Amino acid sequence: MVGATGTIGRATLRALVRHGHEVVCFVRAPSARGVEAPTGVLVRIGDVTDAVSVARDGFRGERFDVVVSCLASRTGTPRDAWSIDHQAHVNVLGAARTAGVAQFVLLSAICVQKPLLAFQKAKLAFEETLAHSGVGYSIVRATAFFKSLSGQVARVKAGKPYLVFGDGALTACKPISDDDLAEYLASCIDKPARMNRTLPIGGPGPALTPRAQGEQLFALAGKPPRFTHVPVALLDVIIGATGLLGRVIPPLADKAEFARIGRYYATESMLVWNAATQRYDADGTPEFGHDTLAAHHARLLRGEIGDDRGDHAIF
Repeated sequence: MVGATGTIGRATLRALVRHGHEVVCFVRAPSARGVEAPTGVLVRIGDVTDAVSVARDGFRGERFDVVVSCLASRTGTPRDAWSIDHQAHVNVLGAARTAGVAQFVLLSAICVQKPLLAFQKAKLAFEETLAHSGVGYSIVRATAFFKSLSGQVARVKAGKPYLVFGDGALTACKPISDDDLAEYLASCIDKPARMNRTLPIGGPGPALTPRAQGEQLFALAGKPPRFTHVPVALLDVIIGATGLLGRVIPPLADKAEFARIGRYYATESMLVWNAATQRYDADGTPEFGHDTLAAHHARLLRGEIGDDRGDHAIF
């Protein structure tokens, strides 16, 4: 397994163990302590961006049945995306073929349906490489994660307004929890019907707009709804300014990409795209699991769990 140190990776590792699999995790040295390795799980250290290290330090000439990847770039900038979302996976796939791997379970993202950003193009490029590699594959395109939609819990709890882009109904998603997504990923190994397929998946419906998420959060907090509407055009101004300045000040080029990512999520739904109707299709977006975003937010409000967004923090 690669990508075992993130929140979804840790949940997937637990799910694999519950399913009775013997697991070897390949992680970077700085991330090794982030692996909550259950009994019997082996942790090997190396560099996933180095094909030699993947083969030498990860696979070690042994035979493996399945590779599970929850690996993803942390920032989404072009350099990070093509290094991790694409090339690191190419490295793992190459070593996996030598090790006799019969199935590669890949956590991708539903947003690659309309690839406008560097990380989406990088993910899609590896999806295509995997699909034509001769290795059996299960490409799981997940919708929005709970942690990505929890950035305003503290704001609401503190009595501040909920921020939405436009009227708050520009987009919708079917959020899925780490544990439900982990169970889906782990169960791909035992379900032949999920082999050699691209699998969009969301959590239990209905699809929620940002405004609906805010109203739900205010109700849970026992506060009257208050919204601040942010114009999408503001992001366009930021993209234009940082993009122009990024030509002479390289760090600002990354800022421009962050703004593009923010604009994408502000204007595109995390649902299945229906090419025939040219619309996002809530009814056509498969659902899995039992956890709801409302229950997650309630636990955050009560202080039962912490806010573990990391690089998913927006607000």
